[in-house]
Amino acid sequence: MKKSYKYETVTGDPLNTRIYMLENGLKVFLSVFNDTPRIQTYIAIHTGSKMDPPETTGLAHYFEHMMFKGTENFGTMDWSKESKLLNQIESLFENYRKEKDDNLRALLYKEIDDVSYQASLLAIPNEYDKLMDAIGSQGSNAGTSNDYTIFMENIPSNQVENWARIEVERFSRPVLRLFHTELETVYEEKNMSLTSDNRKVNEVLMQLLFPNHPYGTQTTLGEAEHLKNPSMKSIRDFFSKYYVPNNMAICMSGEFDPDQTIEIIDHTFGKLKPQPVPTLLYTAFKPLGAPVVTEITGLEAANVRIGYGFDIKANEEASLLLTMVASVLSNGKAGLIDQNLNQTQKVLNASAYDAQLADYGMIILNGHPKSGQSLEEIRLFLEQQIELLKNGDFPQWLPEAIINNYKLDLQRQYESNQGRATAITHAYLNDIPYKNFTEYIGKMSRITREEIISFAGRYLNGNQVIIYKKQGSAEEVLKVSKPPITPVHINRKHESDFLKKVKETKIPNVQPEFLDYTKDIAEHHPKDYPRILYKENSENGTFQLVYYYKMGKNHDRIMNFAIELLPYLGTAKHTVEAINLEFYRLACTFQVRTTDEETTLSLSGLNENLEKALCLMEELLVNPVPDMEMLNNRVENILKSRVDGKGDQNEVFSALVNYGIYGHSSSYKNILTESELRSLTLLQIVEKIKELRSIRHDILYYGNHKPEQLTVLLAKYHTLPSGLKPVPSPLIFREKETNENIVLFAPYDATQAKLQTIIKGSKYDPSLSPIIALFNLYFGDIVFQELREKRALAYTATSRYQEPTDLEKCYLNKGYIATQNDKVMDAFVAFDDLFKDFTISENTFHGSKHFLLNKISTERIRRMSTIWNFLNAEKLNLKQDIRKEIFDKVTEMRIDDITGFKDQFLKDKAKTYLVLGRESAIDFDALSKLGPVKKLTLQDLFGY
Repeated sequence: MKKSYKYETVTGDPLNTRIYMLENGLKVFLSVFNDTPRIQTYIAIHTGSKMDPPETTGLAHYFEHMMFKGTENFGTMDWSKESKLLNQIESLFENYRKEKDDNLRALLYKEIDDVSYQASLLAIPNEYDKLMDAIGSQGSNAGTSNDYTIFMENIPSNQVENWARIEVERFSRPVLRLFHTELETVYEEKNMSLTSDNRKVNEVLMQLLFPNHPYGTQTTLGEAEHLKNPSMKSIRDFFSKYYVPNNMAICMSGEFDPDQTIEIIDHTFGKLKPQPVPTLLYTAFKPLGAPVVTEITGLEAANVRIGYGFDIKANEEASLLLTMVASVLSNGKAGLIDQNLNQTQKVLNASAYDAQLADYGMIILNGHPKSGQSLEEIRLFLEQQIELLKNGDFPQWLPEAIINNYKLDLQRQYESNQGRATAITHAYLNDIPYKNFTEYIGKMSRITREEIISFAGRYLNGNQVIIYKKQGSAEEVLKVSKPPITPVHINRKHESDFLKKVKETKIPNVQPEFLDYTKDIAEHHPKDYPRILYKENSENGTFQLVYYYKMGKNHDRIMNFAIELLPYLGTAKHTVEAINLEFYRLACTFQVRTTDEETTLSLSGLNENLEKALCLMEELLVNPVPDMEMLNNRVENILKSRVDGKGDQNEVFSALVNYGIYGHSSSYKNILTESELRSLTLLQIVEKIKELRSIRHDILYYGNHKPEQLTVLLAKYHTLPSGLKPVPSPLIFREKETNENIVLFAPYDATQAKLQTIIKGSKYDPSLSPIIALFNLYFGDIVFQELREKRALAYTATSRYQEPTDLEKCYLNKGYIATQNDKVMDAFVAFDDLFKDFTISENTFHGSKHFLLNKISTERIRRMSTIWNFLNAEKLNLKQDIRKEIFDKVTEMRIDDITGFKDQFLKDKAKTYLVLGRESAIDFDALSKLGPVKKLTLQDLFGY
């Protein structure tokens, strides 16, 4: 007799979720959403880094990494032999962590390294990834936080059974193989965090707010000393305690039959054995009683962070009050900080938000100073907004508007399987009863203005931590040193029987669907009016309206500046504050986006308010009213942001990459100089904004209005002069030739260096798109295995043959890795070896090919993305969806096509090598063997 499965539902649930409880305690949430033939899956474990033993912090995060290493049945060539070596490695690590003598520790690690290499001869690395590729999964990943660990896959709708077989296998018997090389990767991730001022500030904030809770006493990545002394035994014990079905949930959203799916899950995951889960014990929350002030110094821009901690759990209704209080302070448009500090440009930028953890809650305020401002001033400005909140000095209608904007945000979130599954998983992991989760908006809407004011007066009062993050030489931190290791063996030719059986499973094919630009988009050409690209929204009551200009900074720098000023401008009828308040009240958003070559003016929100929002936007475009104080403030803030950018590692690296591609003259440096900015006049600003409506552009729309309704609405408000002017000619910046090797170095005083290689190719050729798509998957897998799995050089290592976005640009191959400063040469040599010659693997090739075809077959381009896809194709002079050409050609490809592409476009090609690192730690003599070394200054990179 077929087993029947009882489930719960909640009336009014917008996700129509079924909630099951298996006999072993596993909770299963199934939400059917027939948008694409795919399913977002989350396996959520109700444990995170707060459950780490105090003597082995970082354990939950490290085990998350190890969950991708296989089991007794996959990831191994001979488990009976491999298991003996792994047991030996575990025993050696236990001795290693107890040994105090450095010389003896070095000898023990050498033995660990030797045995690990022998074990690698029996391992099949990345076989979990190959299994996921075989079933067409995308976005394979995991994450560990203080409270939980999540494992994520996005699978085709016809692969539920294979997915469940694979996942229950690894959640039943994970094996800690390739342990010491993955430990190196965790070291690199820790070293990355040591470079981030923001992460350091967050850690100190938690320490001071929650000194009696693991939130404050230990970090997710763990202490450096603990990472250097790992325990495989402790990790296995952790798994046995917490990775049990009664401490887990499976959350799925997508296209599937729920009755069949729950039966599959029960037949697989239902076999897991439950057991009692330890409860975290911690000292009760104690308010600070008085402000706590501290300082941190780092290379990045100075800022202030103020944090308030609350004894409020995520599943308590008081957490909704935290969200409302933070939203009154800052919501991007109409909050006190938005109105009084950002829009008036009293500070460089400021914000506030609530951060809800399972056990405690926080409200956090951030502020960055303008040039000449002290951090104490920023603190005062932020605390003044708190006082305004306590006094109820905010609009009566603001709480209702906050609710309407949250409703809009949820509608957008629920348009994707990922958004839907994320919401469900968040509720489970925070112990929020599902009925309460579905009533989230309703409960928030009942919070009164008086409750908001009362809460602020009671709790935002002397219990805060204030952190002054000052700019300067960073305090020397304990870098996690990496002992020397032997690169492990990579078995590419072998497959486990488990993988073979999954591949042999007969699964009905999903047929691909390609866009037909003549049918999927309505294109209208009104006389003497912009082209209108139309896509109807039949799902919900939201809209997106875009004025799209094929011009940007390279066409007119002053117009670009003027357009970016629009969010700071008022009109003859309304101040800038009034405009932003009205947009927020309407649950609509006006946004400006400019790039080197494009400009978009976007309006989005509730379709019922489209006309009112459009009227307001047009008023701003027709009759902008700037003032000199606003203009001067904006100029000063831009100049300050430029200075701050020189202290940001990612910003400096972006500048270095741009220099490596274009050389001294580039769009990156095609900006208004300080003298040009200071000489701008109000008249210039107004004239440039008004000129915009006379330049040729397109109108893009996704919403509920019918085409004829939209045309009438646009004719009423978007009135234009007759005979639109063509787009002005742009400055053209061409990628420089890479005729010979050169090394470009720029200094940044961090524990970790960022590296890139660049090879310039030819201009766009659509016939190359199929092989490039396949090559990027194949070679990307090889790079990951060689640089991360085999050599343990980095947390992240990538290579991609990047296609141009228009007919004037060229192909670029970009190889990227972040590694320790003393490993720079090792990383470049490894990359060069792969460019010259890489191991040919039929298994990897067929896996990449199958993955790509499966991806295209199950991909569906919907909503506004349909219009953007068409416009991107138009820039490349493509008349049809390029994915059809890729699908048809890749089907016939062989591995010789991969090697042929590598030989033609990568092998023996000259490269530009980029290094951003600590100058005193870089071996320039070694680098010079790659090519001439040119040391660049920040002035060279930024032009100021």
